This record gives sequence, C-alpha cells and structure tokens, in this order.
Amino acid sequence: MESEDTKKIQEMKTDLNLLLECLKYQMDNPFSQKEALVTIHSICQQNSNAGVYFREIGGLMFVKNLAKSSEHSMVKEAALYTLGAVAEQNVYCQQTLCTSELFEDLTWFLSNDDSNTNLKRMSVYVILVLVSNNRTGQTLVRETGCITVLTQLFRTVLSKYELNLSDKNAFQSYQLWSSVCSTLCVCVNNPQNDENQMLCCSLFPHANDWLINCIKPEIIRPVCSFIGLTLANNTYVQKYFISVGGLDVLSQVLVQLESDSHKTLSSAKLAVVVTKTVDACIADNPTFGIILSKYQIVSKLLTLLLHESLDSGEKFSIILTLGHCTEDCEENQYDLFKNNGLPLMIQALTESQNEELNKAATFVLHNCKKITEKLSLSLGEYSFDENEEQLKDVNMREKNLEEYWKKAKEILHRIEQLERERNEEKTQREKDKDNVSSMNINIQNTLKHLHADSIGRGPTAEDKDKRQSIKLQSYQSHGVLSSACTNDHQMKTLLKSANPVNACYRESGQSKTLCKANSSSNQNLHEGTTFEKKNSVSQSSDHVFKHPIPVVKNRKQQLPVTDPFTLCSDIINKEVISFLATDNHSKMLKYRCSEILLTPRRRRQLSGESSTSGEIKKRRIRKNFTEEEVNYLFNGVKKMGNHWNLILWSFPFQQGRKAVDLAHKYHKLTKRPKCAAP
Repeated sequence: MESEDTKKIQEMKTDLNLLLECLKYQMDNPFSQKEALVTIHSICQQNSNAGVYFREIGGLMFVKNLAKSSEHSMVKEAALYTLGAVAEQNVYCQQTLCTSELFEDLTWFLSNDDSNTNLKRMSVYVILVLVSNNRTGQTLVRETGCITVLTQLFRTVLSKYELNLSDKNAFQSYQLWSSVCSTLCVCVNNPQNDENQMLCCSLFPHANDWLINCIKPEIIRPVCSFIGLTLANNTYVQKYFISVGGLDVLSQVLVQLESDSHKTLSSAKLAVVVTKTVDACIADNPTFGIILSKYQIVSKLLTLLLHESLDSGEKFSIILTLGHCTEDCEENQYDLFKNNGLPLMIQALTESQNEELNKAATFVLHNCKKITEKLSLSLGEYSFDENEEQLKDVNMREKNLEEYWKKAKEILHRIEQLERERNEEKTQREKDKDNVSSMNINIQNTLKHLHADSIGRGPTAEDKDKRQSIKLQSYQSHGVLSSACTNDHQMKTLLKSANPVNACYRESGQSKTLCKANSSSNQNLHEGTTFEKKNSVSQSSDHVFKHPIPVVKNRKQQLPVTDPFTLCSDIINKEVISFLATDNHSKMLKYRCSEILLTPRRRRQLSGESSTSGEIKKRRIRKNFTEEEVNYLFNGVKKMGNHWNLILWSFPFQQGRKAVDLAHKYHKLTKRPKCAAP
C-alpha cells in the first residue's frame, strides 16, 4: 500500500513538473497553455498536496504572473481559475497569493472596460477565495480599493429589474452580479469586519430597490444574505438600514411572500429567508419591533409557522424572530396573544425534540408572560365593574377582547404548570442518576469483597462478619440480593459457595502458592471493564475489579467446579431484571440499570475461562429460532426497546443464545416487507 501511494505521489510530481515546463515553453500557443492550466487545476482538485508541491516548484508564482502578462483573455481566465482553485484547497497557497500586488491586479481587471464578463467573474472568484476566513484578505481588499470596485459592480452589472435568464448575455451578467454579492458577504463576515460593514452599508438603498421591484428567488436570496451579514452584530449599521426604510421594505416583501406561500412552496421557503434578515435587523435593537407591528408581521409569522413544508430549522428561525419581535414591544405581544400564538408556542415546546427550538419557544413565552398577566388582571377589573358603558367602549375597540381575557388566565396557568413540570422532570432526572450510582456502588462493593475472600487474604472472621452485615444492609435497602440474602449467615454461605475453587485449594494448604503463581496472570485481566461505559453514570465503576480472582494456569489439574462469578452474577441479573420490571421507574433509570447486567461472555472473561493460545475455539452449533423465541423477541422489543441483553435475560431463550443473535434476528425479521409483530 505504501509503495502504491509513493508511486502516485511521484507521478503527480512528475506531471506537475512537465505541465509547468509546457506553460513556460508554449508562450506563443494560448490553446496549449489553457489546456495545461486546466490539467493543473484538475490535479490540484484531486490531491490537496499537489497545490503545496506546485507552490514549492514555483508554479504558483508563474501562473500569477502569467495571468497579468498574457495577451490572451482565455489564458488570463484559465490562470485566474487555477489560482483560485489552488488557494481554495490549501491555506498556505492562500497566504502566498494574499498580497497587495495581486489585489491591485484584480482591481484593474474589474475596472477595465476591455475585460469581458468571464474574466471579471474569474477575478471576483479569486478575491472571494483570498478573503474567505482571512482577516488579512479583508484588510487588503479595503486598502487596495478593491471593495469600492465591487460595490460599483453591485450597482451597475444588472441594469434592469426584469430578469430574463434565458438570454445568454443576461445570464452571464447575473452570474457576475451573484458572485459580487457572495464576495461582499465574505468581506464583512467570518471574521466580522466593522470597517467593511460601514463601507457596504452604502448599498442598502440600492438593495431596497431590488427587493421591491423584483421578488424572485434569484434576487431575494443573495440580497438578503448581503443585508443580513452586513447588519450582523453592528448596531450602527442596523440603525442606518432602518433609517433608509430597509425594515419597512423587508416587511412588505415578507407580507407578499407569506400571501403567496399558500400557493407555492418556494414562496414559503423564501419567506423564511426574509424572516432571518428581519431578525438580524432587530436582534440587537428590539425596540424597532414597533415598526413590524404596522405590517402585522407577528400574525404573518404565526401563519407561516403552520406551513407543513417547513423543517425544524426553518421553524426555529421563525420562532426566534417572534421572540425578538415580542421582546420589548407590547403591540407585538398582544398581536401574538390575539392570533393564538401562545398555544402554538406551548405546542412547539411540548412536541419538539429540538433543543434550540424549545429555547426559542420558551423565550417567546417569557416575553408574553407580563402581557398575559396584565390581560388576566384586566378581566378581573372589568368583570365586576358596574359601569357598563365603559365595558361597551372596551368591547367596541376590540370585539373579542373579553374572550382573549378569559383565555389569558388559562394560558398563564399552563405556562406556570409547564415550568413546574420542567423543574420536576429535572429533579427526577437528578434523583435517577443518584439511584443508579448508588446501585452500582453497592454491587461493586459486594464483588470487591467476593474477590478478596476468593484470594484468601481477607481480614479476620470477626471483621468479615461485621463487613458482611454492613453490605447486607446496603443491598437490602436498595432491593438488590434481598431475596437471596436475608441475614449474615446466608451472606456468608453465599460467599463461601460462590468460590469452591479457593476453598478446595485453601484446605490443601496451597492457597499461598496459588496466589504467587498467578500474580502475573492477574495482570492480564483488564481492570474496571465490567460495568464500564462511555456515558456511565458512576465513575467509581473504574475500580470494580481491581483485585481479580486467581486464574489456574494448569487447566488439566483444575477441579470441575463452577466459576466464582456465576452465582453472584445470576443473583444480580435476576434482581436487576425484577427491579426494571416495575412501572414506577423512569426510562433513563431503566436504561442505565440494564447496562450492569453480566453477559455469559463477560462471565467467562472475568472468571479466566477464555481459551488459551494453544486451544482451537469450537464453532457454535447454529440453532434456528423457534416460533416462541420470535414471540419473546418482539414482546421484549415492545416492552424494553432495543436492549438486547435485557431481553435475553428476561425470556427463556435456548441455551447458548447471545444478545447479538437477538439483534441480528430482529433486524432480519423487520426487513421483511410483510413482517409484523405478533
């Protein structure tokens, strides 16, 4: 593999060297130079390292000079296209080309009347690449006057508001104009550049004219992107945009698009684009939301929110804009309340799984909480008011006001109830993390003592009895091992019977020798992997098996007895499954508890029964799933989800069946077109 990669790299270097020589010796043949440049571009696109090597051999500088000195437009265009592609692929090439000299050359191409549209497009493309994510490029594009030429192109490239993109010349002009919009966007954003934002805001009146006179996606999208990025996080520019009527223009366009959205899907999507731009205008100046109330933008956004074609990201943008509209404007708050907006926010909050969308909906609810309380109090005042004329005057100003007042109390109560439920849910989650942690710690402690006893190095009998009593009380308090161990005597009996291997060797006086002989083999057991998970609730599980039981090296002399983990793991698994079968535990707690089940494979690993290097692992005998097992499988998934280990321990599957067998069988069954749960 290494030799093949080395061969390809060498071939790439050879090709670039030959192509560079071709460029140098074909100065009188523009067609050959163009073909060589196109080939260099293709090689650099396929291999990111090719651009670095091309720079090292001087190819990048040669192509830059060729773009400036060549008398043929096709060579200039191909050279600029190659420079942009190489710089786009590699940041070192971008830094090499980011010089005042190149920006001045590009400015000259753009301002020269002899330059054709395609040459200008390639020049704009190189500027875009050099400025993207580059503070130095943003500075140079301003200092060399290049950004001034770009703003002039923004004004003049498209002279008519009626776009006829089927016309070849008109389409080429539109492509140049669109590229200019994209380049201006990177000049002011990522990183944000306040000085360039100030320069670009002079284009706002011209952008407003385009928005009013040409409501088409080809115009709306690039113009809104330019406005939104130029406004972003700059209060001075935002105020200027509003002073020249920009927010009014956006509101009018949004009203028109929302009206058209009932007929065409594209209008709904375009309305969301305008909504994001509106949000950029008022995000840092919520007091400007009063302008939107003149156009009833809140009601339009609520209607748009119900459009079935919008995804969660688009709905998030609408709700966030509603939040900024209602943040400091009672008119918009009342408009949202009057148009049934609060129930929509509550519905979004309770049904959506999108965390950002939930935060935005909560933002709106908190903004409207004061107006809801105010309306609720007003209901109380007017409901007992003896002055009927005053009540009639109020009803004349707003026919359905009384209905909204009544609804206000209900919604306010629901908001408070929702907040209480969220707090209770958070508290319950914290309690379930605590419960699982406590259960894990208790189980781990029992296993630790089990290992200590099995090695034969435990403390005195009196200390052991005391320790067993403490452990028993802990397990009984959590319902673990309670059915198997009800007093000290039973616990001692359990621990004694759990390790008959150690008992036999202790009786023969060989326990010390056994411990020494297996001190090295114990190191082969991985510490802390029994219950370890990446998202484990309790970190103390890293030390579960710090003292693994001794492993008998001579397999032929080992007594045919059960491993010391079998009994303990059986009891633990049985009790955990019984614990999970109850309905008064949360799903998260059940999921975490299911992770501590010991599988038969893990038992063998921990008890040292893994096959030695000289043994040949026998292949399992394949057993077909019976009809009963299929029923167990579907019932288990229905009750427990895809927790295959938990399902395996909860139903009487055939001996030798593994969790992975259940998973494979279930996926295989569900892929069948007519398969259904029994």
